[in-house]
Amino acid sequence: MRQGLVYASVCAVLLASASAVGVATPLAPASCASLQALQLPDTRIVSATEVGGPAFSPPGAGALNNLPPFCRVVGVTTPAVRFEVWLPLTNWNGKFQGVGNGGTAGVISYGAMATALRRGYATASTDTGHVSKDSADSSWALGRLDLVADFGYRGLHVMTDNGKTLTTAFYDTPPRHSYYVGCSKGGQQGLMEAQRFPGDYDGLVAGAPANNSTRSYLAGHLWPALATEKDPGSYIPAANVPLLAAAVTAACDAVDGIKDGVLADPRACTFDPSVLACRAGQDPATCFSNKQITAVKEIWAGARSSAGDRIYPGTAPGAESGAGAWERYVTGAAPRSGRHFQLADGFLKYVIFDNPAYDFRTFNYDVDLPAALAKVGRLIDAVDPNLQPLEQRGAKLIVYHGWNDPSIPAQNSVNYYESVLTALAGGADRPAALARTQAFFRLFLVPGMQHCSGGPGTDRFDMLTALEHWVEKGVAPDRVIASHTTGDRVDRTRPLCMYPQVATYTGNGSTDEAANFVCR
Repeated sequence: MRQGLVYASVCAVLLASASAVGVATPLAPASCASLQALQLPDTRIVSATEVGGPAFSPPGAGALNNLPPFCRVVGVTTPAVRFEVWLPLTNWNGKFQGVGNGGTAGVISYGAMATALRRGYATASTDTGHVSKDSADSSWALGRLDLVADFGYRGLHVMTDNGKTLTTAFYDTPPRHSYYVGCSKGGQQGLMEAQRFPGDYDGLVAGAPANNSTRSYLAGHLWPALATEKDPGSYIPAANVPLLAAAVTAACDAVDGIKDGVLADPRACTFDPSVLACRAGQDPATCFSNKQITAVKEIWAGARSSAGDRIYPGTAPGAESGAGAWERYVTGAAPRSGRHFQLADGFLKYVIFDNPAYDFRTFNYDVDLPAALAKVGRLIDAVDPNLQPLEQRGAKLIVYHGWNDPSIPAQNSVNYYESVLTALAGGADRPAALARTQAFFRLFLVPGMQHCSGGPGTDRFDMLTALEHWVEKGVAPDRVIASHTTGDRVDRTRPLCMYPQVATYTGNGSTDEAANFVCR
């Protein structure tokens, strides 16, 4: 199947990809190794080698196990978009899957590629055109808006074109379907593909998308950093976070009628952190100072201009619960070690102001945010609500987001979904607009889930299978069953319902069993 000439089907794929990288010169490879001679526009195939499996240790990453044998292709597209394509040597499912990045990208997502490969997919990943020292590093962007553009939208698209071309050449037939899967930065990449390149994928899963990227860095990350770091007295040590988490849970857990340690919708929580204020002589490790309480309120309220206009949603109450929540993003191990600060500080220094000495405390939302949006918004923000080209093509889009996300507020995904619904309404009433939107785009909110995974909620689910059934069988996902595990044991299942429906307990049976809930 991998031998012979590349027929007209290859040319069709190449022509479809010409919008970004031009038209490739088709070749007729007879083996994995011969793919290295494939001519792709502005691209050099560095290597094409067979990997026997079942274990493989990619460069700079840990060993990946239980892999089928595959052809590993490594390439670079000008100026520096490095990508890899993995092609199963046996049992190819006939489909292609692009996978996204996290943080500031800068690495190949080998783990996500391995997951796709185990499912039989031909798969591809990219570093988006730069190498990062860590997942919060933006130093590569200093004076390089071209690399910011590759990071924002071009790198993933180029990878997709090259990946599908190599897949077609290797198997002598184009993939029957192409899917995209990503979360966080990967969610932004998915929505960018849906908006700018609706012909790239038949279906996309975009989790916890950082699509409102400029505001995400300068409001979602910088605002909490300013709230807790601008004044040393506002800093909240990690040891104090469980106090806040426990108080929020105690006050708001049962608002939904079920006491299970999970806030079904944090927007219904009206807890006032002032009740945690320190009394005279109280151990500060057991309470919050007035400055710390103000910081909590500012984080929950979200970024605002000097006139009081909301710039970006706040982090929802409940996001304090569980390891890896506020301890990682807000407080860190010490002042200025939290992920919010790290992401905001690097973005300010190297992307916005081109000044490694820039002091984050001097940022002015009234003046600096509009300037930042003008500089990079067009390159990294995936906020266009016009998804009609995706709709008209017949492609499908699933977005999911955890309500306990301490990094990117779930309300950001709600706001984007509502903007699409409004854009598609065309004068129709809300029910009609909602029905039209849900025919190709569905949002699933996950109570209790943190950023992409984790937290007290049911954070394990299979959106890709739901997407495959929607694209290939016409079965639209009204609900997706999710589970929570302790150790290796599943101790709770719940349905995730398509927005604006929510999982509602029937009143009968265990609240730890999905069968006892309906979507309303």
